[in-house]
Amino acid sequence: MIVDEDILNRKGAKKVSEIPNEVLQLLNQGKLESVNLTEWLAINHIGLLESVLPKIGHEDSLRFIVAELEKQNAETGMKAIRMTGSLLDKVISNEKEDLILKLSNHISDSVRCWAAFMNKKPNDTLEDKLTYIRPFAADRHFGVREIAWMSIREDLSQNVEKSVELLVEWAKSEDENIRRFSIESIRPRGVWCKHIEVLKQEPDKALSILYLLKSDPSKYVQDSVGNWLNDASKTKPDWVINLCEEWTNTDIKSTNRIIKKAQRTILKNS
Repeated sequence: MIVDEDILNRKGAKKVSEIPNEVLQLLNQGKLESVNLTEWLAINHIGLLESVLPKIGHEDSLRFIVAELEKQNAETGMKAIRMTGSLLDKVISNEKEDLILKLSNHISDSVRCWAAFMNKKPNDTLEDKLTYIRPFAADRHFGVREIAWMSIREDLSQNVEKSVELLVEWAKSEDENIRRFSIESIRPRGVWCKHIEVLKQEPDKALSILYLLKSDPSKYVQDSVGNWLNDASKTKPDWVINLCEEWTNTDIKSTNRIIKKAQRTILKNS
């Protein structure tokens, strides 16, 4: 199907009620990527399932998955994505690897988000889980990248020392999306997720990653580093102040930008 150039190049509505019917229909049919958070949150995942699964040979699982989503009133947003991915992982046993491949390469960012939650093999190591999620962490779409770290954050929080050890290598990547994942995935507070208590109390455990990224050229990465430190400042303000003072002795614009973001709560409360 060829989608009109005006639709492909749209800016995206600010309100769900302002999304054109044609755009919403294409999103719910899995024929289009969302372009902003408003669209991403508006997608009906039951409708999307009904459009996508039959086309890839898994119509037999559709009724059960839809019934479970309806039972939990999970049609849109984060809850629907998490449940859909988990249910697909649970009920589809035959040709699962082929299904994951099809979903993870689908044109719909929401469908790729489902696949990010299909990594719940009980015997997988943390290394295995990170290997699985890496393509999603590097995805071209902002929503898939957010789902990537959300899908594995609980695993990372269970062993912070090991997680940091593994994510240090991600922080060295040439791909800014992978570097950003290395710090965003273990933010002490984060967004739409449980806090990581040990990092709220002992932020120094992530220093090896923070030092690698303190002068990162990417604003996408800088924002995550600044937000990480701002999270930490809410429980350990003196620690953040001292670190920022250490980093202040530089003329590097990227580091100064991080410092500014890192201290915004401290300055607000002073």
